[in-house]
Amino acid sequence: MKVYKYKNREISWLAFNYRVLQEAKDHSVPLYERIKFLAIYSSNLDEFFRVRVAGLRSLVAISKKAQKALDYDPSMILKKVLKIVSYQQNEFTDIFQNQIIPELKENNIYLIDETETAEYQKEFIKSFFLESVIPQVQPILLLKKKIIPFLRNRRPYLAVKLKPKGSKSGSRTQFKYAIVEIPSNHLPRFISLPSNKKKHYYIFLDDIIRLHLDKIFLGYDVVSSYSIKLTRDAELYIEDEFSGNLLEKIRKSLAKRNIGAPSRFLYDADMPNSFLKMLKETFQIPSNDLVPGAKYHNFHDFFSFPNPNRDDLLNEPLFPLHHKKLDSYPNIFTAIKEEDFLLNFPYQTFDYVLEFFRLAATDPKVTSIYITQYRVAKHSQIIKYLVRAVKNKKKVVAFVELKARFDEESNILWAEEMKQQGIKVLYSLPGLKVHSKLALVIRKENNKEKSYCYLGTGNFNEKTAQLYSDFGLFTSDTRLTKEVKTVFDFLSDKIKEPKFKHLLVAQFNMRKTFVKLIEKEIEAAKKGKEAKIILKLNSLEDRKMISKLYEASNAGVKIELIVRGICCLVPKIAGQSENIKAISIVDRFLEHSRVFIFHNSGFPKVFIGSADWMKRNLSRRIEVITPIYNEKIKEQILDIINIQLKDNVKARIIDRYDKNHYRKIKNQKPVQSQIATYKYLKKRCGTEID
Repeated sequence: MKVYKYKNREISWLAFNYRVLQEAKDHSVPLYERIKFLAIYSSNLDEFFRVRVAGLRSLVAISKKAQKALDYDPSMILKKVLKIVSYQQNEFTDIFQNQIIPELKENNIYLIDETETAEYQKEFIKSFFLESVIPQVQPILLLKKKIIPFLRNRRPYLAVKLKPKGSKSGSRTQFKYAIVEIPSNHLPRFISLPSNKKKHYYIFLDDIIRLHLDKIFLGYDVVSSYSIKLTRDAELYIEDEFSGNLLEKIRKSLAKRNIGAPSRFLYDADMPNSFLKMLKETFQIPSNDLVPGAKYHNFHDFFSFPNPNRDDLLNEPLFPLHHKKLDSYPNIFTAIKEEDFLLNFPYQTFDYVLEFFRLAATDPKVTSIYITQYRVAKHSQIIKYLVRAVKNKKKVVAFVELKARFDEESNILWAEEMKQQGIKVLYSLPGLKVHSKLALVIRKENNKEKSYCYLGTGNFNEKTAQLYSDFGLFTSDTRLTKEVKTVFDFLSDKIKEPKFKHLLVAQFNMRKTFVKLIEKEIEAAKKGKEAKIILKLNSLEDRKMISKLYEASNAGVKIELIVRGICCLVPKIAGQSENIKAISIVDRFLEHSRVFIFHNSGFPKVFIGSADWMKRNLSRRIEVITPIYNEKIKEQILDIINIQLKDNVKARIIDRYDKNHYRKIKNQKPVQSQIATYKYLKKRCGTEID
C-alpha cells in the first residue's frame, strides 16, 4: 500500500465518524447510549454531506485546468468517500437491525413496524392518525417533466406507488406516484402504543402513515411505499478553504447552481430500480447523488427515542463537581483576585461561569463587560445577565460571530436582541471568523481599574458545557488581562496592528510562536537532550505544522497526539514520523479542549485555547491560546493529559490505514480516561453537587 505524506481530510473525517459508530456497537456501552451514538453518527453524516461532499462536487464541477491548483483529484476522492459511506451505512443498518432491536426486545422494549401491530394497537393507531397525523399531511402527486416538487432539506418522505382503484394489474396499468412528508417537525417521530406493565411498544410515525396511505390517497390502491430523504448543499464556505484565482473559479461554478442543490438522495435499498429511476428523473437527481439506505432515515431523531424509566440502560451519571477552593471564597471576584482557577467541564459545574456573569451584572464596582459569542445557547442565561448588566448602567460589549456554521440564524437573532437591549454588538470581521472564547470584566477597586478574565477552549453555551469536555481559566494576571483587552480593542477596530507577548493570537503571533516552540525541541533533540511535544486537538490538518512535526520526529523529538477528529498527519512512518504516536478518544463526552505541551528542557510550557491546527484556524480566524503560568494548574493539566495518554478502553490508534483499532496496553489495568478524569478531579479539588 502506498503511504502518503498527508491524509485526505474527508477520508480522515470518515474515520472519525466510524469511531462514533464503534460506540454504537460496543456492548460495554449501555443500550440507550448506543442508540444515541447512532443518532450522533447520522447527524454528523448529514452535515458532512451538506458541507464537505457538496464542496467536493463543486470542485469536480470546475475545469480540469483549474483543478491543477489542487494536490488531489476531487472526483477520485468523491468516489472513495461514497464507497466508504456505503460500507459504513451497511454496518449502521446491521447494528440497528441485528443488535439494537433484539437487545431492546430483551429488555421488553419493542420498536415494531406496521406489520407487527396487534388488533388492540391498531385501534389506537387509527385514532391517532385521524386526530393528529392527517391534519399535518399534504400528499403531492408527481408529474414527471411537468412539475418538480421541492423536497425540503433533511426531511423524511414516503415515496408511494399507486394505481387507480378497480384497475387490474398488467402492462397497461397507469401507475401514479406521489410523496408524503413525514411531519416529524410537528409530531414525535416515535409514538408510544398501548402497552402492559412489563412490555413497552413504540412505532415510527412513518409506519403509522404507511398503515393509512389508503386514507390519504382516496381513489387509489397503494402498490408500495419507500422512504426517501434529500440532503441539500449547505453552501461550501469556500473562504475557509481556498484563496486567489481558484477561489473565484469555484465561486463562479457555485453561482451556476441553484441554492441548496442536492448533495445526497438517500433511498430505501429495497426500492425497485424502475421506481428509483422515476424519482431520479422527476427530481433531476444526478446518479452520483443516489445513496442507498434502509427503511428509515433521519436517525438523528433517535436522540428522542422514548425511555420507559429504565435508568439502567443509560450511563451512570457523573454529577458535576464543585471546586472546593473556589467555594471557600466569599465571591468569585475575590477568588480570582487571589489566584488563577482552572475548570474542566462537564466534570466540574459550568455554574461558576454563570456566576461570573451574574455577579458582573449586579456588582456596583463592575464598570464594563466584554465577551465573544460563537455558538449561543438557545435559552442563554449568560445573555440574560448581560442584559441585566446594561440595565444596571454597565458598559457591555459583545462580539457575535455571524458566520458560525449552522448557527448563523440563531446568532443573528441573539445579536439583534442584545442590540435592542442596549448592548454594544460587534459583528463579524470581513474575511475573518472570530472563534476565540474570551470574557473580560473590569471593576473599579480603590479608584483603579482591575481586570478579571475567562479564557476557554469551549463556547459560552450552557447546553454544550454539559456534553463537551473543555477547559476554562479564570485569571486576573495582568500579563493576560491586558492582552485580552487588546484582543477586544482589535475587534472593535481601535487597534489595527496589536502586539502580543503572552497570548498566542492567530493572525499575529500564533503560528510563529508554535514553530519556535517546535524548533526549540528539535534543537534539544539534536543535542541529545530529552525533547517531547504533546498536542491535544480536535483536528490536525495544516500541512506546514504537520511538516514541522515530521521534521521534529526525524530529529528525535518524541511526539504524542490526541486528536478527536481529522488527522491528516500519518504517524509511525519510517523516515517521516516514526517518533509520532497518535490516538483518538471517543466516549460519553465529546473531547473538545485544545492543549499544547512542550518539554522545554524539563520546565514544561503548557497552553490551552480555542485553536485547532487547521489552516483556517491558524490563518483565517481570530483564535486565542493562553499560556498557563500557575504551576498548580499546569500540573493539573499535565495529570489529565497523562490520564488520556494511558487510556486503553476508549482510545483508538490513528494509523496509516484508518483501521481504528482500540489501543490495548499489556499488563495495564483498564483506564477509561473520562471516568478516571472525573475521579481525579473529585479527589484533587472537587465535591459532588448535592
